[in-house]
Amino acid sequence: MNVLWFASQNSNKIKEIKEMIPEMEIKSLKDLPDLIDIPEDEPTFEKNALFKAKTLSQIVEGVVVADDSGLSIKCLDDFPGIYSARWAKPETEWMKINDLLLEKLKRENLMKSEERKAFFTSSIALIDKNKGVQQVFTGIVKGVIVDSQIGENGFAYDRIFKPDNFDKTFAQMTKEEKNSISHRNRSITLLKEFLKKNNYF
Repeated sequence: MNVLWFASQNSNKIKEIKEMIPEMEIKSLKDLPDLIDIPEDEPTFEKNALFKAKTLSQIVEGVVVADDSGLSIKCLDDFPGIYSARWAKPETEWMKINDLLLEKLKRENLMKSEERKAFFTSSIALIDKNKGVQQVFTGIVKGVIVDSQIGENGFAYDRIFKPDNFDKTFAQMTKEEKNSISHRNRSITLLKEFLKKNNYF
């Protein structure tokens, strides 16, 4: 079984990619002898993903992928965007981070659903230095930010995001429901199609 290195230490993301690409052995930053922290200082999801993949590809042998993802809210000029995972630091508890974001919308009197249009982006970069391959796959799902946190499933902003054409948040969906339409599902599906087409498994 071929190895696919994933430049992440996020347990939820690692689990998702393992479930979606069972044809390959998935290794992550957690499998390195020394844990490394790769900065996310680039201006876009795509460039952040590429930088992380390139960084890990200099350390390990084989095919490397990395992702960058986040939530963008139209009326806030696509905030938090690439800062989704860190804008509220030192706060790291997602229930509180969601509340902070909802409070920000309320302070700016952005309460109507048409003012709360949002989208999730997931960009996955693939580097195979042996074959000279560099690709980026991006998935997007559009929706709106709801008035309060709803649901018990998922993680991060799932409790406050309702995708278009659905009457419930990501956090109200089963894992199977969410995965069938999520931004990460879409980017990983594109990645998997590329891997299969190019005989990586």
